[in-house]
Amino acid sequence: MKIEVFPDKKSLAVAAAAHAGAQLRNAIQQRGTARIIAATGAAQFDFLDLLTQMPDISWQLVEMFHLDEYIGLPADHPASFRKFLLDRLVNKTGITRHHLIAGDQDPEKVIAGLTSEIRKARIDLAFVGIGENGHLAFNDPPADFETDEAYIVVDLDEACRSQQMGEGWFRTFDEVPRRAISMTVRQILKAEEIIAIVPEARKAKAVEKCFAGEMGPLAPASILRTHSNTIVYLDKESAALLKRDAIAQFQP
Repeated sequence: MKIEVFPDKKSLAVAAAAHAGAQLRNAIQQRGTARIIAATGAAQFDFLDLLTQMPDISWQLVEMFHLDEYIGLPADHPASFRKFLLDRLVNKTGITRHHLIAGDQDPEKVIAGLTSEIRKARIDLAFVGIGENGHLAFNDPPADFETDEAYIVVDLDEACRSQQMGEGWFRTFDEVPRRAISMTVRQILKAEEIIAIVPEARKAKAVEKCFAGEMGPLAPASILRTHSNTIVYLDKESAALLKRDAIAQFQP
């Protein structure tokens, strides 16, 4: 894993999108297709906006998987992550092969279908974020680092639900669903490359805990330290609590 720090979230997004675009083009050139995992949430806005404008990406050759979705939320709900990805990625690029998580259908059947598809071939790129509680996808602390399942049903903790309300997805805390379907930690780590987009001061404590503290389930995104081909993109605000030596150990 390596960490790169940028002056602000805009320059972070520019660099991350340029790298992601190059890696997508490279995968398509080498294998005729690219399989990706896409994240959602406010931290991804600038990155996805820039990525979808990248030139010369044959999006019709890209197959996309979805990280997580609330259980019981219809696809047209403003907070639905399916809606997020349709609006900000799929419909803007013309991706035809996408596997969105139907959170309003039977979770067991949804998980079985997604698992069958994601295990057909390698994943080239995973775009992820890190939650204010250190979560990776919706794997809140203490995260399950052991399951070999591709997707699981998870209970969302109060910190996670508060973040979703704070980002404006829900009007009240009680509106935020309590359960979700999430890609597992081990499934995320199977990606050939992981690009983590983590801007803003509200993520600084989680960044410090995950990359300067003890690695383990109480800091779910700390597991990224075990993945040799992960780049964590921070801005000065999200990196503010990391000491120089903590950043230096994750730089080439």
